[in-house]
Amino acid sequence: MFTSELDLRELLSFKPRGGAMSFLGQRIYLTDLFSHGLQRMELCRTLGVDVTKSIIIRSGFAKGWLIAERLKRQMPDAWAEARNGKLGPLLCSMYGFGEVLSSKRRDGIKEKPLVETYFIGLYEAEQHLRLSGISDEVVCWEQIGFASGYVSNVEGRTVYFIEDECKARGDDYCHLRGNYLEEWGDEITPFLPFYGNISNESVECQLYDALKWDESLPKSMQDRINYTLKLGNPEEGYPVSSSYAMQALLDMAANVAKVPTSVLVTGESGVGKEKLVKFIHDNSPRKNKPFIAINCGALAENLLENELFGHAKGAYTGADSTHIGLIESANGGTLFLDEVGELSPQMQVKLLRVLQEKELRKIGDNKTIKVDIRVLSATNKNLEHAVELGEFRQDLYYRLKVIELVIPPLRERREDILPLCRYFLNCFNQSHGKEYTGFSHKTADLLLS
Repeated sequence: MFTSELDLRELLSFKPRGGAMSFLGQRIYLTDLFSHGLQRMELCRTLGVDVTKSIIIRSGFAKGWLIAERLKRQMPDAWAEARNGKLGPLLCSMYGFGEVLSSKRRDGIKEKPLVETYFIGLYEAEQHLRLSGISDEVVCWEQIGFASGYVSNVEGRTVYFIEDECKARGDDYCHLRGNYLEEWGDEITPFLPFYGNISNESVECQLYDALKWDESLPKSMQDRINYTLKLGNPEEGYPVSSSYAMQALLDMAANVAKVPTSVLVTGESGVGKEKLVKFIHDNSPRKNKPFIAINCGALAENLLENELFGHAKGAYTGADSTHIGLIESANGGTLFLDEVGELSPQMQVKLLRVLQEKELRKIGDNKTIKVDIRVLSATNKNLEHAVELGEFRQDLYYRLKVIELVIPPLRERREDILPLCRYFLNCFNQSHGKEYTGFSHKTADLLLS
């Protein structure tokens, strides 16, 4: 996983009819910051500033610790980057705390803070200025609690943060420093009452039941989280989708990938049949073996036979050397027959023999060659109808269609339109050196229409 590819928009999912949403596989709800700020003001008036500050810091600690624990248990790739200190600032930005200007981990010098981070526009400072004006004290209580809990879990030791610069106090930035509790010295003493002895160990005990519930989540949900982390990266080659129909199809494709049966992928032109075929190969035991693809409709019959089966030296005029065909080249791996519905009746017979006998014969040769290939095929034709018309052999049809995966068209899974658009936007940003971050609501409405 690459943390630079994490995208809040793809990690945030909704039930089709609304009512519930989840982030990183956990149910969440949305609230606006103005209401959040009013709630905090009311708590301060009712309970007092010190009690409110302590509650917010301690609940922030639990929140940060729990997010780190879920990363550790459900997404080991992400956890590896968390251990390197790369994921924390990104999570803060994704959760809407504010933009991280810079973040450093100490270079081994014990006298330095363990973590030091500058933020722009932390939401607590922003709301305090909006509702109460300039403050005499630092106000980013949830952020220092969140950072403390998150880093405590990552380090396996209790870490406390303090804020010594704050935008709400008139400073240019919000500046947070974190260190192991036992290394802080006297500087942490004024803040200890607000932490109330909360620690890495105490939070783990308190959240035992919540963690136990997490472990009961279906594995497919955890796999789906890991899958979504790969979206938006052109190097990964994974199908982009957030719709229920495509997620169910991808779950099935991942299971089918583990067995060596032939698979027929069908769907209209442009739905991504080749993408799904590559996904199956990349998740199969043959992923490190050859993946050979050929478009059956792009070559004349005599050329296609030569490409698939190869020829022996002297097989015809100009055959000065032996030519290895694509089927033999795919030995041990996967052969992908695109537009398989375009095969001529003669080629259908020859391909059927390869599937039945696991052997082939080069053009002009009298020897057979044993091959071990997995055949994946794709077509936008209705092969069953072609069989009824006598245009496609029934026995070959059932050999190819041991399992059929039907990709629904985009008009039937409109939830995938914007994820696909953002995927291509990311591709164009990289190829053209641009930095567009998304689409305006008017553009999104146009795309969805």
